[in-house]
Amino acid sequence: MLCPGPTARTAFMLSLVSPQTNAVYLAAFEQWASHFTNVKIVSDQTRSNDDRLGAVACLQLAVKHFDIEDHVLVIGGDTLFKEDFSLSEVKGRFSDLQAKSENSCLVLSYQCKEEETHKYGILEVGSDLRVLCMKEKPLPSETKSRSACPCFYMFSKKSLPLLDTFLEEKKEAPIDEKDAPGNFVSWLILREPVYTHQVSGRFDVGNLPSYIECDLYFREKRDVGSYMV
Repeated sequence: MLCPGPTARTAFMLSLVSPQTNAVYLAAFEQWASHFTNVKIVSDQTRSNDDRLGAVACLQLAVKHFDIEDHVLVIGGDTLFKEDFSLSEVKGRFSDLQAKSENSCLVLSYQCKEEETHKYGILEVGSDLRVLCMKEKPLPSETKSRSACPCFYMFSKKSLPLLDTFLEEKKEAPIDEKDAPGNFVSWLILREPVYTHQVSGRFDVGNLPSYIECDLYFREKRDVGSYMV
């Protein structure tokens, strides 16, 4: 999901929310989006997993399709944060970073269990919370960090042209190197300042067992009235 919009501390809004899909599900998504004024669907026009463009190329597609020249928030559709997550806090952190450098980008992190490092991208972070590197699914013995990085990235408008550079460099690479958006983040970390904002945790609702776990968790949190504010 692509969400560009102004990120000033005094007025945060998402001027466009752009879920991305393929040709198979396009009609269903467009019917759903018709109920919202700021939701626009973009399709990569593919019809199977074998001919997919990859997540980074789809991000580039949306940026060019909508002629976006603003900061962009990228959210994985299978990511749901716990009830204490605050979008306003994330916005404030990003705004502070932008005030210091317009090249700054922001990612989220949370502490995972030692035995879970092999499931996630793991961030190694300096004392100023600038990300030094992201290791893709390392063994616990391969990093001292336990800072997992979910698919929730705030890319500065200054960083968007680097999508073209990344994809040009990877044009002959296997699809796996262009598919996961974390691959672009890992590449970007070495070229632009990327910082982290800590959250308490998240659910990966990419399969039925984790969806059921998430559903049960929030059913027990019936007093959650200001989620995501």
